[in-house]
Amino acid sequence: MQYKYFAALAALLPLALAQSPVYGQCGGIGWTGPTTCVSGSVCTYGNDYYYQCLPGTGTTLTTTKTTTKATTTTTKASTTSAPATTAGASGSVHTAPPSGAIIVRQSGTKSGEFATLGAAIASLGTSSTAAVTIFIYQGTYNERVVINYKGILTIIGYTTNSYSYTSNTVTFQNSLGADVAGSDANSATLQCSGANLQVYNLNIKNTRGSGVQAVAMSSTATKSAWYGCAFYGYQDTLYANSGYQYYANCYIEGAVDYIFGGAAAWFNKCTLRSNGGGAITANSRSVSTDPNWYVFESCSIDKSSASSIGSGSVYLGRPWKVLARVLYQRCTMSNIINAAGWTTMAAGATPLFYEYMNTGAGASTSGRKYLTSTSVSLTKAQLFANDVSWYDASYPV
Repeated sequence: MQYKYFAALAALLPLALAQSPVYGQCGGIGWTGPTTCVSGSVCTYGNDYYYQCLPGTGTTLTTTKTTTKATTTTTKASTTSAPATTAGASGSVHTAPPSGAIIVRQSGTKSGEFATLGAAIASLGTSSTAAVTIFIYQGTYNERVVINYKGILTIIGYTTNSYSYTSNTVTFQNSLGADVAGSDANSATLQCSGANLQVYNLNIKNTRGSGVQAVAMSSTATKSAWYGCAFYGYQDTLYANSGYQYYANCYIEGAVDYIFGGAAAWFNKCTLRSNGGGAITANSRSVSTDPNWYVFESCSIDKSSASSIGSGSVYLGRPWKVLARVLYQRCTMSNIINAAGWTTMAAGATPLFYEYMNTGAGASTSGRKYLTSTSVSLTKAQLFANDVSWYDASYPV
């Protein structure tokens, strides 16, 4: 079986070098790979950083390796998509919507625009699979939004520097707890599912506070990626529940189990800030055949600016389910990390907790409990089973 697999792979290699497969990336800002698709698929605009080969007929769209626009037909309109970004000295500037984007504007809403993200999402209907971009102007939007879209959905928040969460101007917030909502997911300010969600520069908050589970963002989307976003809560801030998830240059704040669930989730150069004592992660992997991990790559771990928690107040994680699997690699850990590193939760758990080449006052593993030794790091290709074309790899980290 293995021989047949590799023989087939070798036969397809010349084509793979020249063309992207169905569902592979075929263009976008910074893309240097194949720019045409295999027969039976068409290069389709997803966002300015990401064009994807999707099943279809007609003329295949050929892009350059520094593509900034493409012609795309959707069920909403036929438009020529202009760049959503312009290069700036401190990063990419998202201050105007790309042509053809759906616009959300809280103040001074114009004809054809929406005052809330919820209304914009509702306008997409339940059957379309066309690639859609939503651009959101500045403001604090007090709404809980359920997102479930079958196609590639890109959401862009207004910012003068998309490469960081520090310049975000779009905030979504609610104060619903699981005690009222009935479940963690139903308390989420953004409750996400669907096929492929790409989100840039949103602040997402659940302001309920301590004493109850209250989620800022929950995702069960098949694939979801978050760039320069900030998530705020206390207990159960970020519900990385299932599917493939990618976080780049994001800020995540909480106290108790504030990153939890069972997704295959990669956190790239994210800022993790504890606003109270507790465990950062609560992973829910429960069977040995589950391939998923939480992987933290080159992240910064410390207390939040408003927190007064002392040394040793925070654990890297605890097992929500018995075979939890979490890896911190090349991260910087302050002295808030307890010397034991990890703590208990599920009865009878045999978790797989790993640390590799971390630095800082809290990085010593000499006193660790429940730690599994490792001498190698994990890659995104390994985590996502070599499916690495669905997120925006050109986004700088």
